[in-house]
Amino acid sequence: MANTGDIRNIVILGHGGSGKTSLAEAILHKTGTTNRLGSVDDKTSTCDYYDEEKEHQHSIQSAVVYAEHNGKLLNIIDTPGYPDFIGPAIKSIPAAETAVIVISAPAGIETNTRKLFELATNAVMPRIIVVNKIDAENTDLPRLIKNIQETFGMQCRCANLPAADRASVIDCIENESGDSPVMDVAQAHTELIENIIEADDALMESYLGGEQISAEKIASVFVEALKSGTIIPIVFTNARKEVGVAELLDMIIRYTQSPAQAKPARLKDGDKSTELKADPSAPLAGMVFRIAFDPRSNMKFSSIRIFSGKITSDTNLLRNDEKKGIRPGHILKSQGGDSKETDAGIAGDIITLSKIEDLQIGDLVHDGKVSGCFEQPPVPEPMYSLALEPASRGDEQKIGSALEKLCEEDPCFKIKRDSQTKELVASGLGDLHLRIMLEKMQNRSKLSVTTKEPKIPYRETITAKAEGHYRHKKQTGGAGQFGEVYLRVEPAERNSDPPLDFSWDIFGASIPGQYEPAVHKGINEVMLTGIVAGFPMQDIKVSIYDGKHHPVDSKEVAFRAAGKGAFVDALEKAKPVLLEPIVNVEVTAPAENVGDITGDLSSKRGRVLGQDMLPGNFITIKAQVPLSEVTQYNSQLKSVTGGRGSYAMTLSHYEIVPPNVQQQIVAQYAKKKETD
Repeated sequence: MANTGDIRNIVILGHGGSGKTSLAEAILHKTGTTNRLGSVDDKTSTCDYYDEEKEHQHSIQSAVVYAEHNGKLLNIIDTPGYPDFIGPAIKSIPAAETAVIVISAPAGIETNTRKLFELATNAVMPRIIVVNKIDAENTDLPRLIKNIQETFGMQCRCANLPAADRASVIDCIENESGDSPVMDVAQAHTELIENIIEADDALMESYLGGEQISAEKIASVFVEALKSGTIIPIVFTNARKEVGVAELLDMIIRYTQSPAQAKPARLKDGDKSTELKADPSAPLAGMVFRIAFDPRSNMKFSSIRIFSGKITSDTNLLRNDEKKGIRPGHILKSQGGDSKETDAGIAGDIITLSKIEDLQIGDLVHDGKVSGCFEQPPVPEPMYSLALEPASRGDEQKIGSALEKLCEEDPCFKIKRDSQTKELVASGLGDLHLRIMLEKMQNRSKLSVTTKEPKIPYRETITAKAEGHYRHKKQTGGAGQFGEVYLRVEPAERNSDPPLDFSWDIFGASIPGQYEPAVHKGINEVMLTGIVAGFPMQDIKVSIYDGKHHPVDSKEVAFRAAGKGAFVDALEKAKPVLLEPIVNVEVTAPAENVGDITGDLSSKRGRVLGQDMLPGNFITIKAQVPLSEVTQYNSQLKSVTGGRGSYAMTLSHYEIVPPNVQQQIVAQYAKKKETD
């Protein structure tokens, strides 16, 4: 078991296809952890062990592996790179001290590279940029370095350079000469040294005074320079041929901070903030950052980053603010889909616990001596949805249970039963996301569903004041039924809460107060089903001001019917309309696509609210658009931007549907009603 000071935790981030998993496999092989180089293409990868990952040849979930090198324990979190699977990558960031951002040399800086680099920057993490696939044809490495510096800042400097044959790399920390086709080695050395010594004022003063700075002094300040962000080293690799991997490994071991050197994690408890000391003897505090279910046994595994204290098999473990203790049982070190038992998990380490059903991503695990919660980086709101129906009758409950497990694994996969449309709706970050999650359910649980576009949750309201009246009279021999109600309706403020403002304004005894709940109940029945196209109503004020009763025949059922009838009578006169959900959309895309995107949003009845320029010639466009117009926007945006665009969507408010659109919706409703 390593000491806290000998642990290094890295999270590998970057766009899909950049070679993150290949890099992790190369590190495992170089350190002798694996006896052969795992390959994504050959389906022999340690990190991509799910059937779906092997089939599609890309990661869909974060994987945890570890290696030992020069007396240090290196924990590696390999994360998915496609935008649809960014959730597990985001949740893995707080578990590491250092971010290794991988960029494909031929593809350059892609959408997820920008997002994940920004998240690592916001987390105040040291970052290392790895330019991978340096042997690929049609790569312009000098131009790529320029793009990296323009996009991420001039603190990005080459720590090594590819040699002329691109089969080895030249160290720019210690070397001032060498032959590289990318740039002059002496220039790279000077730029690198100047950025590193910015972290040390005394060293900077000596350097400016003409003093020669030794390699030892540079090495001693490198850790601080990485930590403070004055240097973001760029290194070059060809992971599949293991070029530059040993040099990257040495850099991680020598220059990245251990948990003991890093800025301590903090727990927030209301206004109070507690610093967690990376010390095994301190109170225990760890965070669950990954949940995975074994594809064969369906056993649950929870990966935990321990920030302080120690976990052993007999620790009385508590979750969040719960009082019920948990026995961790076996303490495991994960190696992709396999695991090895270890004696304990100490501050700074990453361990895995099995069979603990209650643990969820983001949970605090502790020994009762700390309290609070970890601040979590936000994940994108899943806005691409499909309505699900079981392919086989009677599978509803099994499907619900299987889907819940998928939600535990991926924070951007959500399931809900829409109370309005009565549909089971799965939401994710795109078509690929949902397709693979349902494929995972099929492979794991042998459960199938059919999918369709979910119904848009329209609402109904009124636009004018009106009065309504209804007399309910029924004589069936014996006791009859009688109730009469007069009421007024008027529009309330848009998006009022509650949706109905009900007032009982009866003076005298025209309707006894005992019948108020019955009238209210009848009105609420109409509020749930509407009168235009079967959708719930909102933003309505109703006042019950008069009526009549009968001493013998009046009863609750009569006033419920009278309230309902009077309300419908008033609504029909109050110019009822449909309301549609309007969403805030933020589209990030290359500047050259802006005209096409804004034109397309306008054609979807959208309002463009503004634009922000981003580094690297990208622009964010802010707009408001009806939800019904952007249910398939994911595939449309990919088409327009060649896969380089991304978007986020959140519900803003409800607005009145244009008359021509309302006519279409009402016609569809009438047709369905007729068919039913």
